[in-house]
Amino acid sequence: MKVKFSLLLLSLLFGIIFIQSCKKDDDAESEEPAGPPVGTSFMEPSVQRAGNSAVGYDYLINGDYVDAGIPYDLYLTIFGEDNNNLLNRSGDNALLSPDFTALNAPNGVRVVAANCLQCHAQKINGELIVGLGNSVADFTTDQSALVSTLDLAVQFTYGAGSPEEAAYQPFGRALTAIGPHVVAPMRGLNPAAKLSVVLAAHRDINDLIWQESPLMPIPDETITSDVPPWWILKKKNAMFYSGGGKGDFSRIMMASSLLTLKDSTKARIVDQKFVDVLAYINSIEAPEYPEATDTDKVVRGQVIFENNCQACHGSYGVDETYPNLLVSLDKIGTDPLLASSNYTDGGFQDWYNNSWFSVFPSAASFTPEDGYVAPPLDGVWASAPYLHNGSVPNLETLLNSTLRPVYWERSFNTSDYDFEKVGWNYEVRTEATSTNIYDTSIPGYGNNGHNFGDGLSDDDRSDLIEYLKTI
Repeated sequence: MKVKFSLLLLSLLFGIIFIQSCKKDDDAESEEPAGPPVGTSFMEPSVQRAGNSAVGYDYLINGDYVDAGIPYDLYLTIFGEDNNNLLNRSGDNALLSPDFTALNAPNGVRVVAANCLQCHAQKINGELIVGLGNSVADFTTDQSALVSTLDLAVQFTYGAGSPEEAAYQPFGRALTAIGPHVVAPMRGLNPAAKLSVVLAAHRDINDLIWQESPLMPIPDETITSDVPPWWILKKKNAMFYSGGGKGDFSRIMMASSLLTLKDSTKARIVDQKFVDVLAYINSIEAPEYPEATDTDKVVRGQVIFENNCQACHGSYGVDETYPNLLVSLDKIGTDPLLASSNYTDGGFQDWYNNSWFSVFPSAASFTPEDGYVAPPLDGVWASAPYLHNGSVPNLETLLNSTLRPVYWERSFNTSDYDFEKVGWNYEVRTEATSTNIYDTSIPGYGNNGHNFGDGLSDDDRSDLIEYLKTI
């Protein structure tokens, strides 16, 4: 039974990747006055609430921010126990995989719901890295088709009208509404941005009570993205790929609870808890590159980075800087469709910016820009594939656009990683015959743009990659 895949939808937490963009050589040699490079603009910071990281971690892996799901006993009957306990949790959660949480629904029934780690944790070479965007999850099917099966399983096991059915119902209801609108064209891509639009359409703008019929039109297109690593969030002034997501980051993140919460009363509780979750996320450091590096190449590569990439992506080491720059679509040249979809829908922007989420003093807002944010590159070695849409499999092809394949396939085995070219091992294909093959010919998924490494020599490019392994 593929019930477990349906629970993936509960963990889409607005984790959208920012594309990489480097600064051209001629910009580095310019004699213009110091300031943002041509074609970029500064993203203003917002004040963030302070929290307790230890409390936030506990709430992240054990909390009830999504408070409906499959009754606990039924879940274990279907899927069995996971005795690895990679998060060292206790009680019922010790028997669940890291991406699921056992919790009490509002009526006291013990249920299992997906948590944030389904989209914000992944293994590389057998090691679970909390905060790494999940680039192997599969959202390529309409999960609402499973609701009737789940309904029957719950009713058969516990009875129609039972407390268990009541504890499950908000999950089934949300899955029915969401499923048809969040189908990804290829595996490894995340439809979280579209999910937020669908959830907003089904929530009252003031008290957040669920509405059976959408209150605003839902766009037909579903443009997905790669998921950014959490550890870069602490440096950013805007949370999302195209400069949207400003103001209070805790309030933006807690919107995941819109999947099942009853009303704004519960939202206020979750909002206070996510101040601590943000503190935990801000405490995460990027994982160190696990292989040996060539010291001489690293030294040369750092000079190349400083001359070509630092102006947009910042500096690393003892005195780190990050400029928080939005790079215009004309300058970056990457696929523009993500920047002009999902959060840019007028109905969603009007809803969000006038809703409970925009209430001061901890207000958040969505006003996407005409470009993409050049992200911090901490731990960039681990965050393949690259660009905002995950269209480029490794750093070698990111820095040499002539090598980028139109169709490429990876195994989705998290140990199948190329530590030299830095990214996923892949096979070039001549056409897309399955959802495991990335098809860059589809609108929104092009691998064009970010050509700033094309002018480097092969040796310089190799040195630059060696340096990027170390930051």
